[in-house]
Amino acid sequence: MTENRCEKNTSAEQVRAFLSAMEARDLASAERYLAVDVVMQFPGAPPMQRLSEVVEWAKNRYRRVSKTIYAVEQCDYPTHGAGSVIVVFCHGELTVEWLDGSTSAGVRFIDRFELTDGLITRQDVWNDLALTQTATANP
Repeated sequence: MTENRCEKNTSAEQVRAFLSAMEARDLASAERYLAVDVVMQFPGAPPMQRLSEVVEWAKNRYRRVSKTIYAVEQCDYPTHGAGSVIVVFCHGELTVEWLDGSTSAGVRFIDRFELTDGLITRQDVWNDLALTQTATANP
C-alpha cells in the first residue's frame, strides 16, 4: 500500500495564487502557473486547455465569480518513476453575479488540481452554480 502525504505548502500556495489571478482576470499572471498541456474541466463544458477558452465559455453564463476558500489541502502522490504528482483540493463557497445583474452567494464548490514539476497540469471543478441559477430563475 502506498502512503500519501497531505500537507500545506508551496503547491497549495501556487493554487491560491492562480485562483486569485483568475478572479482578478489577470490572465497573464494566471498563465504562469499552468503547464503547456494543462486540461481544465468545468461542469457542463468540454475540456479546455487555454484560459481564453475558459473566459469565452464563462462569458455567456455569468459576469463575475468570486471564491471564499474554506480549506486548501495538498497531497503528494509518488509516481512509478521519477517525481510525483501533487494533488491540491480547494473548497468553499462562490458568490456569482449573473448576466442580468442579480447575485447568488453561498454556492458550494470544490476544485481539484494536479501539479507536476511545479505547474498545474489538470483542474477539475465541481459546483452548484447550475442548481443555483435554476433556483434563482424560478423562485
